Amino acid sequence: MKIMTIEAKTLPEVWFLCCKKCLEEGYEYVIDRGSFVGQKRKELDSVTIRVEYPGNLPLVPDTPVGIPPPSTMEYVKGYLPYLMTGVKQGGEQYTYGEDIDHQLPELIRMYKEDGYNTNQACISVGNKESIYLEHSQCLRLIDTRVRYGKLHFYVYFRSWDLWAGFPSNLAAIQILKEYVASMIGVEDGELIAYSKGLHLYDYQWELAKAVVQR
Repeated sequence: MKIMTIEAKTLPEVWFLCCKKCLEEGYEYVIDRGSFVGQKRKELDSVTIRVEYPGNLPLVPDTPVGIPPPSTMEYVKGYLPYLMTGVKQGGEQYTYGEDIDHQLPELIRMYKEDGYNTNQACISVGNKESIYLEHSQCLRLIDTRVRYGKLHFYVYFRSWDLWAGFPSNLAAIQILKEYVASMIGVEDGELIAYSKGLHLYDYQWELAKAVVQR
């Protein structure tokens, strides 16, 4: 197993570094179960990413001319209700927001009324039935901490599409973090994320190569 840490100043920078690492050191395999069965992935065994200034703009990366960007702020704004509210569209098995929505007020109350020095301000996503879903929740945890006068987020993704998910996920989570920080009266802090399934699908490899080689 390759256990690695990737550190960056901004969200676009960490995406670029993760793409490079995944292409160079990702474990290549054919998918037996999950999205795109039968296709190949390159996947990092275990990765921790640390973004020191995740609120620095832009929140989403750009790409060379001719390469479609992995996300846009327009897309992220449309994605936010999926992350922050319990609204579910027809055909959806779940949304992250249906779990986050009812826990968020208690997390904010906890910090405002009980104080900042706690390890209990943690939001979970999914439940004991999730393992039976055809495609279960990728995001499973948003843990939080106030330290040095700033709010820091620690998130865990069991599986994470580096091209089509990672940039939008982190941009939206950063906006959520800024909202919580403003509600509890502290500054915005770092964003730390973990995954044992950060990957690129084979149809994304050439796109990622064009990005890291520019």
